[in-house]
Amino acid sequence: MPYRYRSPRAIWVRLGRYIDQLTTGGSWAVSLPPKTKHNLHWFWMDGLFSSPSDNIVVTYLVLFILALGATRTQIGLMSALSSLSITLVLLPGARLVERFGHRKWITVIAGGGIARLAILFLVFLPMLLTGPVAVYIAIFLSVSRDAFSSFALPAWTSLSADIVPLSWRGRYFASRNIIMGMGGIVITPIIGMIITSLGQPIGYQIAFGLAFAIGMASTFSFSRIHEPPTMVLPKPTVQFSFSNLLKNLTTDTNFLALCITAALWNFSLNIAGPFFNVYLVQNLQATATVIGFLSITSSLSGLPAQRILGALADRFGPRKVQLVTGLLIPIVPWAWMFVKEPWQVFPINIMSGILWAGYSLASFNFFLSITPEEQRARYSALYQVIVTIALAVGAILGSYLVTRWGYIIIFACSGAGRLISAILFTRFVHQPSSSSNEAEAAI
Repeated sequence: MPYRYRSPRAIWVRLGRYIDQLTTGGSWAVSLPPKTKHNLHWFWMDGLFSSPSDNIVVTYLVLFILALGATRTQIGLMSALSSLSITLVLLPGARLVERFGHRKWITVIAGGGIARLAILFLVFLPMLLTGPVAVYIAIFLSVSRDAFSSFALPAWTSLSADIVPLSWRGRYFASRNIIMGMGGIVITPIIGMIITSLGQPIGYQIAFGLAFAIGMASTFSFSRIHEPPTMVLPKPTVQFSFSNLLKNLTTDTNFLALCITAALWNFSLNIAGPFFNVYLVQNLQATATVIGFLSITSSLSGLPAQRILGALADRFGPRKVQLVTGLLIPIVPWAWMFVKEPWQVFPINIMSGILWAGYSLASFNFFLSITPEEQRARYSALYQVIVTIALAVGAILGSYLVTRWGYIIIFACSGAGRLISAILFTRFVHQPSSSSNEAEAAI
């Protein structure tokens, strides 16, 4: 075939179209209005930068606090305190959304600004303090980060539902999650090697400095999203109060069933969740480099799963994808019962990455479909309050069990609780028939 000359301008235009499609979730977005495409682009960029920042913190914060001298009990305490603090801030966050609106700026200031300043303070902590005081200050900063991020969560959830057209949520969030996974894959092992080669505390200080810088790029991207009048929430017809929240919970039986199964699910997750990396470090002598590569194994295996399962969620509904993956996820903690060497975690993380990619995508989209638009912020807050209480209780129980009987018992209990929750979800939580008719406000 003869060579076809393309001018630099033509190449640039073609590249621009490709980038436009990539950052708006796919070719389906070409026909969308410019304002909708603008928001999809910057929301995608927000995910691109937020994932590497969060991956650094999630993967290495526990290791940093262990290096400061923390015990297993203190790690469990940190997880419980984070969950309890989240419980306290979610309802005020939702009330602020319903009273004043400005969902973008609540997210930018609380979740993107104050929460990420806590990461920056971790950089300077070893220069100022050592010993038990440093451990408790690090725990305080970690809890503060989680609290301010969660204060912004009702605003973020409500706004994200408006940003992404309903019928394309599976594919768009799959595309966004893929780039988020790739960001984590690139940064996590690099940070692990930096920590291993430079040692502590300097390796961790560099890690958290990078997490803060990359996170601020995410904050800038989210600040570019428009919240025009057409996307402002309608005023709720029911006043925001504790009694009305309870009424929402008790009268909407499908939502109540979702909250109960989610509470059991997250309670079971946190029995073992805070201790996987602790087990790798203390029992299997894994280095930060090894833990970094183990972490990206999950992300790598989840990339193709995002694309496939996102399309399936759009085709068959998110409930079915959540149902199937939820029934299989209990295998993951049970498999940890047989781990004797760090390398044995790699196949477990491959399976975990595939299953969690589908579950996380489907569960978020299912939540959006089950909640009324005008009260989505309060539903989100109420749901997260129930979930975080369950996480706190799970962490407390896990801390007690691991201290008294060791790791095998928490892995076994975690898997059993997840399976029971998934079975209850199958039986009692249903896809609302009205969700298919919801108006696509973003279009």
